Amino acid sequence: MADPRAIRRVLRNPAAWASALILGFVVVACVAGPFFLPSSLGEPGQSQYAPPSWEHPFGTDLNGRDQLYRVLTGGRISLLVGLCGAAVSLVIGTTWGLVAGYAGGKTDAWMMRIVDVLYSVPRLIFILIAINAFNAQLQKFASGLGWEWLVQSSRIAILIVTLGVIEWLTMARIVRGQVLSLKSRQFIAAAKVLGQSHAGILFRHLLPNLVGVILIYLTLTIPAVIIDESFLSFLGLGIQAPQASWGSLLADGAGAINPLKSFWWLLVFPAACMSVSLLALNFLGDALRDAFDPHG
Repeated sequence: MADPRAIRRVLRNPAAWASALILGFVVVACVAGPFFLPSSLGEPGQSQYAPPSWEHPFGTDLNGRDQLYRVLTGGRISLLVGLCGAAVSLVIGTTWGLVAGYAGGKTDAWMMRIVDVLYSVPRLIFILIAINAFNAQLQKFASGLGWEWLVQSSRIAILIVTLGVIEWLTMARIVRGQVLSLKSRQFIAAAKVLGQSHAGILFRHLLPNLVGVILIYLTLTIPAVIIDESFLSFLGLGIQAPQASWGSLLADGAGAINPLKSFWWLLVFPAACMSVSLLALNFLGDALRDAFDPHG
């Protein structure tokens, strides 16, 4: 289980508190904020490229849509992809690393060679193939079941799965290394003598001792997934209109900048929200690492 002393060190760390508060504010604002704003703000209006004002704190875009509303709704998608993609990575990577490290021998060698091979697969090409291969089929499947929400969000679902499948490799290596160190400890030998099953040893004895390492890497995986999604959306390969993410908003902002007139608010506000969130996640990850491994 997690070391109580490590938890106390986290609670006493100002950087951890500040990061958690900032993340909490961003998440609450993105999830709940649009419910308190008129939905008409997300629809085309007459005020095209209006600069920040009391009426539109973040200004408006080409179609007269309120940029604050779009940043909040875009944050929903970016955070959703980041959290869910990291969760997929967590489940696959932790399970793979546990089994490989505990089994050892040829099983371990083969499983880690598979990881090495997957590391060599170009990430961008893999994601593009997955989107082109499965997007239409997923929409057809969801339409047959009457799941209109999945039809509209099929691209998001594929991004979550593919980004999670990409990011689990490092998690598997980290977990495997920790398991190799822990499985020679006396409490594991005692569990074997007492007749514990392999699954019992894995999930009742080894996994609880990996909570700290898993939490640390999870806080670093979330920003990695958000950056990947934003990069793809910036290139026009990720989230598609009418939906938006921070990455697609950055692409819109970059496209609105020209030598004659710069609509800076279209770029600054999405970039600021994304940067603050990523910095807070990284600072939180550093605080967790220092707490759980103070001598590392």
